[in-house]
Amino acid sequence: MTDYQTDVVPLEDYDLAEIFGDAQDAFGVAALGMTWRPKEHHVGIRAEPGGRLVAHAGLVVLPVSVGGRRTDAVGLGGVAVAADRRGRGLARAVVDGALARARGLGPQLAFLFCRPDVAGLYARLGWRALEGPVEVEQPAGPVVMPLRTMWFPLHEGAQWPAGAVRLHSLPM
Repeated sequence: MTDYQTDVVPLEDYDLAEIFGDAQDAFGVAALGMTWRPKEHHVGIRAEPGGRLVAHAGLVVLPVSVGGRRTDAVGLGGVAVAADRRGRGLARAVVDGALARARGLGPQLAFLFCRPDVAGLYARLGWRALEGPVEVEQPAGPVVMPLRTMWFPLHEGAQWPAGAVRLHSLPM
């Protein structure tokens, strides 16, 4: 028997402090000085049913233009695994659970922003790097996202279109 569950469940109430404790910059992006959009859908894994949250991922449907053509895509963010539970497949489980939920939200594609040091993890999970700059909204106006952008097909045959990318929202 293991000391953790891998059942990904929708979350109504959660507290990321269960995963991060009192860490001030849990996602390692505070130095970027960016404003982030809250996610609208959340999934997680608890150590046991009703127990401590040990993994989380959030989703939000966002307006994006690619090559001047406007569409919606699902943004994945807030992916976290408790330090004492890493290396057990929980990142894969919570991202896969989030993608299963994302498939029911409508858009054909998902994307995320990540630090370069975790891009390899997402690549192993099937995410693909998006080349070129991505503009995102910030309170003072659009800026180029300094993090790596990666995408994932939510439905068979879906491909990220060619062209300049602009997120018409705060990043997630």
